[in-house]
Amino acid sequence: MLDRLAHALRTVHPDRPAVLGRGRTGATLVRIRRGELADLADHYAAALHARGLGAGATLGVAVRPGPRALAVMLAAHRLGLRAAVLDPTAGPDVLAARLALARPDLVLADAAAQAVAGWAGPLARRAHLALPPLAALGPVATLGRRLPGCAPRLATAGATGPVPRRGEAGTDADADADAVIVFTSGTTARPRAVVHTREGLAAGLRTVTELVDPRPGGVVLGGTFFVLVPALAAGATVALPARGPRALAGQLARLAPAQTYLTPPALRAALGTGARFHGRVWTGSAPADAGLLRRVKQAGADQAWGVYALTELFPAAAVEEAEKSAHSGPGDLVGAPLPGVRADLTPEGELLLAGPGARHRYLGEEPDPWVRTGDRATLAPDGRIVLAGRLKDMVLRRAENIYPGLYEPALHLPDVELAVLVGVPAPDAPGDERLVALVQPRPGADPQRLRAALRGPLDRMGGARPDAVLFGTVPLAGRSRKPDRAAAAAHCARELSA
Repeated sequence: MLDRLAHALRTVHPDRPAVLGRGRTGATLVRIRRGELADLADHYAAALHARGLGAGATLGVAVRPGPRALAVMLAAHRLGLRAAVLDPTAGPDVLAARLALARPDLVLADAAAQAVAGWAGPLARRAHLALPPLAALGPVATLGRRLPGCAPRLATAGATGPVPRRGEAGTDADADADAVIVFTSGTTARPRAVVHTREGLAAGLRTVTELVDPRPGGVVLGGTFFVLVPALAAGATVALPARGPRALAGQLARLAPAQTYLTPPALRAALGTGARFHGRVWTGSAPADAGLLRRVKQAGADQAWGVYALTELFPAAAVEEAEKSAHSGPGDLVGAPLPGVRADLTPEGELLLAGPGARHRYLGEEPDPWVRTGDRATLAPDGRIVLAGRLKDMVLRRAENIYPGLYEPALHLPDVELAVLVGVPAPDAPGDERLVALVQPRPGADPQRLRAALRGPLDRMGGARPDAVLFGTVPLAGRSRKPDRAAAAAHCARELSA
């Protein structure tokens, strides 16, 4: 897929816009054209080759999503490098431990990433961004504009000599070679990193392409790697989403994208401003209930899809709003496994996944074809996957195991923005927990009417009925802004003890 993209950028309408952005006034700006993106990737490849990086070397990448980051990935693919992606939300200690495990031969960082690791650290930490001193991780080069205090720029000027390609003399990269390292769970003492091979990464990108079917000449709104590559390879133009919800709503109105990819929190925020959608809308990275997908269609989308994906396997399953809304049983329907994906269950009910797009291994561990998702699930007779919550989120109440994911979907009524079930310590029974529902109402919802509407779903929970229902904001955390259950439990404990 990356080979196809590199060829298509130069041969299919190279003068067309590849990536669009948004100016300060809200106007749409062309960030880079297709041919320019191909040239940029070539310059980066030549510069990295001139620094002695060849097949098998590890390149740390601390670059904001956009044209430069994509050009780096294309250059790394061409040289047979493996890219280790840095997440500034992980915290400096965890990130330092992760990068020590990956041992990058070079770290490429833009000025913003280096500012987060340096002089802007105190300000960045307010936004939950933090990086360790990058120079402590290995040699550093600046990509793009260099500010005072940054490492020297990656020398692209004059780096125009012949650059080996995969399969040519000087490279030994093949389908089984490592392509990308993405850090996931783990601790400072024992970091964990997902390793995808070149073929595994290509398989995931092919699955996205077959699922989404981007069309030449259309506009796709989204900013992730798995959006950019299939869309650009098909000849579409990609618009990077605006950061603020009102700006995003204006962007949707101006561009009327045929395909839109946004996280559930971004969708909720945009809907709160009255945003209108077009074509097909895709969401994932965090739970997306049927009510949210319905609201997206009511706001103009032809289809609204929830995608079940993991760092270890992207994507695994998908479901459209109509099918999800028709699911009347317990749990969260995430759809049938996508072509090539196999699903199984452990005796404890943990969902296992395998397929050509699955990660090859965790760094430092032996390969394993099956991905342990950490999700409890059931498999319908037709193969569809129904999630019952995270295994680690189980609540133990009076010797009964309660899995929140089985019951949370029932709480997502039209006036509910978000809802979670969490356990808090029972004051009169050490080791036991109380089950509490934290419900975040939609703006303008009437609390009394909402409490009355919740009575039915709560009654149907039977033995899993919460001990208390609290209204408030559900805390979010991480890069994909998923519900932070630990913070929600702490909040509920404080409220109940007040």
